[in-house]
Order: sequence, then structure tokens, then C-alpha cells
Amino acid sequence: MTRLPTILVSHGAPTLAIHDGESHRFLKGWGRSLGKPAAILVLSAHYDTDRATVTTAETPETIYDFRGFPDELYDTAYPAPGSVALARRVADLLHSAGIGAREDEARGLDHGAWVPLMLMYPDADVPVVQLSIASARGADYHLRLGRALATLADEDVLVVGSGSAAHNLGLVLSPDRPEEPPPWTVEFNEWLADALRAGAVDDLVDYRAKGPHARENHPTEEHYFPLLAALGAAGPDATGERVHTSYTYGALSMDAYEFRPNGRRAS
Repeated sequence: MTRLPTILVSHGAPTLAIHDGESHRFLKGWGRSLGKPAAILVLSAHYDTDRATVTTAETPETIYDFRGFPDELYDTAYPAPGSVALARRVADLLHSAGIGAREDEARGLDHGAWVPLMLMYPDADVPVVQLSIASARGADYHLRLGRALATLADEDVLVVGSGSAAHNLGLVLSPDRPEEPPPWTVEFNEWLADALRAGAVDDLVDYRAKGPHARENHPTEEHYFPLLAALGAAGPDATGERVHTSYTYGALSMDAYEFRPNGRRAS
């Protein structure tokens, strides 16, 4: 069995699910390129708790954790099964790493999970489990969280960080929202691509100090931390390859990455 990469998907707005565009089309093809895994573990920016929590629902519901969008979105469901076995495996790995985890049998799939997955795996026939981020715990915690899960890629589990390479929602919602990404967004986005390609883990953890205009691009950190978790889950020497780049709403980077040990590509 070929080791799976771990991945970052920038999920943008919920309308990604229904509106054609560069990222929408890319995600439809990405699932075919990666192949069908045995199960999927998603760390979404929209599942943010005080400590690591893993979902154990056997039939997770589709959560519409947004409002004011087209009715079509609220009529869309992603009925993928859950996996108690994977959830327990994740919990065991986190306990062994001294991080610990609790279980949540009631939570379903938020839009950071089901929106990209319905494009990548539209048949909804791959079991999906979510693991929460804990943004109050900082950058290093999320790298360690991912590293505790590094064996999953050898077990045919696709580990997905779902956040955003650049995410200034305030600018998106501004009446003066730019049509094109501002230079400071592009600068950070390209710094991120270079740092991931080089495996500059220390800089990526200390991105607030090392990344240009980091605070402008991530005023809050919950959309950045899934990247660190996915990078960590690829192993301690992993690098990242950018496999898609585009922007939406002026200030949201839709970049996607694959992470592998030593940057190895699948054979």
C-alpha cells in the first residue's frame, strides 16, 4: 500500500459546494487523483474546542453552520458514515502522545468538512471522523497534535486539514472589499508556499513573527492551525507541495497542499 499524503484544503465560503470556479473544479479532480482511502479524518477550523475532541457518531449529520446563503445549500446533505473504530484509534494515539482526547457522539460534519468532501468524494461512501482544533492552545500544540497522528497515513486514512492559507474575513465582509487579492495577501501566500516547500517548520510555527503580514492575513488563528496539524501528521521531516492556487472574494486564498515525508511523491 502506498502511503497517503496528508493534505490542506482551503475551504473558502460554503458556496464552494455549488458555485463553479477554479477551486471547485480542482477539488472535483483532486479526490480522483488521491484515490479512495479507507477513511478520512478532518481537522476543521470550524470545530474549535478547549481540548482535542473526536467525533464518534455512526451517522454524522450535515451541519449548516452558516446563514444568509442560497437555499440550495441548506437542501444539500453529505451522508457519509462515521467510524467509531477510527475515532477510538485517534483517541488512543493522542493519549499515547500525552495530549489526550475526549469523544463526542452527537456532533456531525461542519461545512469545513462536508463542503470540500462532497466535491472530492461525492458518493459519500468513505467514513469520516472529525478531530477538533483547540485554537487557544497555539501553533506548537497543533503541530504536536498532527505528529501524534503520523501513523494514520500508513493505515490508509486520509488526514485533512481544512482551513485557509490566507483568511481575512473582515476584509471579505467590508463594503470596500477588493476584487483582486491585495499585495500583502499575495506576499504572505507565497511566503507560506516557500516555507512549506523548504520544510521550514520553525518558521511555520512562529509564522506570526516570520510570515509577512501574518496578522493581516490571519487576524484570528483558527484557519491557520489545520495546516500545522496536517503538516505534522505527515511526519517530522515533511515538506509541502502546493497543488492548487487561486483566490476568492479578494482576500481568501484557496491554496491546497499535499504533505509527505521528505517531500516524496506517490509512486
